[in-house]
Amino acid sequence: MVDNIKVSGTLIESYLICKRQAWFHLHKIIPFQDHPFLEIGRLIDETTYERDLKRINLESVQIDFIKTKEGEIVVGEIKKSSKSKDIAKMQLLYYLKVLKDLGVPSKGILSFPTERRREFVELTTEDEEKLKRIVKEIENLSNESFPPPLEKIPFCKNCAYKEFCFS
Repeated sequence: MVDNIKVSGTLIESYLICKRQAWFHLHKIIPFQDHPFLEIGRLIDETTYERDLKRINLESVQIDFIKTKEGEIVVGEIKKSSKSKDIAKMQLLYYLKVLKDLGVPSKGILSFPTERRREFVELTTEDEEKLKRIVKEIENLSNESFPPPLEKIPFCKNCAYKEFCFS
């Protein structure tokens, strides 16, 4: 059981990719930090959107960048590729929900710099209900003493937790 869990955008992403990976996050098990995909992600993050306000820590979330566009606050999430776009979108929607709860209405941009693509995102009531359900499921997962059983999925080959599952 994990006390005082704070759901983060990264945890939302992990949960939607692999519940076992989310369990590792919840139990503060650190992934292999020199994993090439983690390093590529850091490099993309450091070299894009240099003009915008970057790495904003707010509540339990870490937002990649914030800027204003036509008087509106726009929150951005940077991803290496659009391969798991729907999951990245839920992560960004969670940031928008946290900001909304703080009284800061905003919109979102999913950015894939290596593909030169962006997608605009807005939080809907349906999204909020889905996020509420996901957060509840993550809280339930935090009460589990052991990680969920291993399920080999396509994300496993690039996962920084791979050694925990396949050693």
